[in-house]
Amino acid sequence: MGYAYLGLGLGGAISPLLINALIQSFGWRHAFQIIGILILIVLFPVAQWVTRSNPREMNLLPDGPLGTPVRLPANDASATAGAGSRSAQSVELGQAVRTRNFWLILAACTLTIGAIGAVTQHLILFLKDHGYSQSAASRVSSTLLISSLAGRVIVGYFADRYRAKNVMALFYLALALAIPLIFFANRPAAIWGFALAFGFAMGADYMLIPLVTAECFGLATLGKLLSLIIMGYSLGQWFAPWLAGRIFDTYHNYDLAWAIMAVAATFGAGMIYAVTPEHTR
Repeated sequence: MGYAYLGLGLGGAISPLLINALIQSFGWRHAFQIIGILILIVLFPVAQWVTRSNPREMNLLPDGPLGTPVRLPANDASATAGAGSRSAQSVELGQAVRTRNFWLILAACTLTIGAIGAVTQHLILFLKDHGYSQSAASRVSSTLLISSLAGRVIVGYFADRYRAKNVMALFYLALALAIPLIFFANRPAAIWGFALAFGFAMGADYMLIPLVTAECFGLATLGKLLSLIIMGYSLGQWFAPWLAGRIFDTYHNYDLAWAIMAVAATFGAGMIYAVTPEHTR
């Protein structure tokens, strides 16, 4: 999953530089029209003719090519039985949404992703307010997103070896601790350090949500549970940037906004750490 999510981070890393160049050349209206056309030109053909929805479309079964019998070694039988046992223990949707774990995951994601949204959406405006040029601010934003690429790969490594909810809590805490560096915006070293640390921690976020949810509730209703969690953290993605903008309009600086986002991400880390998958079933 870490490798699969590299595309999201790579697109985010390139887009600030691309959009800045297009705005400089064509103005912001035409720049966003061009971006929209590029998305249609690239996304639709890939979705229609390149990607596949299931193994059968690639002439495969979960165990191998169609028509090819696959024998499991004797020592794999226990693993298969264990997998079947875990699948059988999947929690129904109605039961899942009544658990403490579900609401901890939902609240943690809403707080932390809201903080991420506020920082990333206001970062360029904040930097320009501190004397950075549009180009310099775009480079910082791109560096943040490039750093997230490393976070995606490394968090995948750790998630394969340690409990997903502990890895997620650690990265959420790292994200919270990176935000105070932004207070030292007048020191370029602090801003570049912030971009690297915040981006690295941010790279773990979206990838770990389905892993932690599956760890708690199994796979049978994973899609429905994720749709509810995404609805919840989408509210955070809307509210937190709006709140940061209101704070700036009131106080003419972002200091209080950054403090709130750091606290929100810290609470998010604590909530994820408090998740207890073994008590869900």
